[in-house]
Amino acid sequence: MKLPAQTTKIKFVYLIILATLLAYDLPAQAQSSVTLYGLLDAGISYSSNNGGKKLYQFADGVYTGNRWGMTGVEDLGGGTRAVFKLESGFTLGTGKALGGGAAFSRQAYAGLSDNTYGTLTFGLQYDFINDYAANDNVSGDVTGYGSHQGDYDRMGTDRLPNAVKYVSPNIHGFSFGGMYSFSNTAGDFYDGSGWSAGGNYSGGPLQVGLAYTRLNGTTTDPFAKIGFTSFLGQRVATVNPNTGAVTDLYSSGNFRLDYSGALVLAGAYQLGPARIIANVTRTTFKANGVTSSMWVGEAGTIYNITPALQAVGGYQYTTFEGAHWHQLAAGLTYHLSKATFVYGGFDYLRASSGVYPVIGGHFAPSTSDNQSDARIAILHKF
Repeated sequence: MKLPAQTTKIKFVYLIILATLLAYDLPAQAQSSVTLYGLLDAGISYSSNNGGKKLYQFADGVYTGNRWGMTGVEDLGGGTRAVFKLESGFTLGTGKALGGGAAFSRQAYAGLSDNTYGTLTFGLQYDFINDYAANDNVSGDVTGYGSHQGDYDRMGTDRLPNAVKYVSPNIHGFSFGGMYSFSNTAGDFYDGSGWSAGGNYSGGPLQVGLAYTRLNGTTTDPFAKIGFTSFLGQRVATVNPNTGAVTDLYSSGNFRLDYSGALVLAGAYQLGPARIIANVTRTTFKANGVTSSMWVGEAGTIYNITPALQAVGGYQYTTFEGAHWHQLAAGLTYHLSKATFVYGGFDYLRASSGVYPVIGGHFAPSTSDNQSDARIAILHKF
C-alpha cells in the first residue's frame, strides 16, 4: 500500500534528525570499545610413567589454557576509564567448559582505571604472583607441563575469587599492588579467604618482580600433587607391601591446610638474543600445628635463534621435608605468524627415594624415581 505524501515527508525528516544525532554522538561512542579475543592450544603428549603405564594422549590447554573472552573500556574523561573483562576456559577435545561449568571460570571483573591513581577492580582475578613473577617460570614455556612442584607456589598462573584488587600506575618503571579475596561464608571469615601483594620493576633489559600470596583454610591432595605418602607429619597415602599399589587417602582433595603462603622473587635480563631468567620461591604450609616450607630455585633461557625460531631451556631444584627433586626442560618454538606458533619439547623429573615423582602435578605419580614427558602442539591466538 502506498503511503500518503505527508507521512513519507515526516519519515524522511525523522531519518535526517536520527542520522544527525548519531553522527553527533560518534566521537563519544569512539571513546568506548569492546574486544573479543581467544587462545587455542592443542597437540599430542606422552608420559613415560603415568601411574605405572606409558601414556599417549591428545591434550589441549597445556602450554596455556584454552579461552575466549571479552574486554571493554569506557572513557569517562579526565584520564579515568571504566574497565571489565570476562574470560571463559574450555577444552578443545570435548568442547566442555572448565571451572565446574562456570560461564567465566578464568576471569570476571569490573572496575575503574585512572592514569594518576591506578586501577581498582572487583571479581575473579589473577594474583600478583601471576602478574609479577609467573612469566619467569621458564620451564613452563617449554611444553606447559613444567610448572613447579604441585604448583603450590602458584607460578602456574592462579586466581583469587571474590577479590578486590588495586594496581598502581607505572612510576618510572615501578608498579605495585594488593588484593583481598573474601570467603563469602557467613560465620567463617577465615576459611576460603586470601590475599596477595607485590611489586615489579621493568626498565631496559631488566625486569624484577617480588610477590606474596596467602590462602587460608584451603584443601589439597598431597600425593597427587607431589607424590608424597606423608605430608606435614600425617599419612596421606598408603603403599601395599606386596603389590606396591598406592592408595591415595585424600584423592578427593580434602587434606585441610590452616594456610599456605607463597613468596616469590623472579627476574629476567635480556642479553642480546638471549633472555636470562631466574626465580626462587618459598611456600610455607601449616596444618594441625605443624609448619614446613618448600623451596624452589629455577634458572634458564629463551634464546632467539632467528626472529621466528626460539630455543627454550630450564632447570629447577626443589627441596621439601628432606626430599628433593631435579627437573630439566628443553624445547623449540617456531612462529608461523604473529598469531600462530608450533612448539615441541620434553620435561624430565627425578626425585629422591620414597617420593613418587609427578611433573607439575599434571600426570598420575610415577611408580619409579623419575618421570618424563614430551609434547608437540600448535597454539593460535585471535
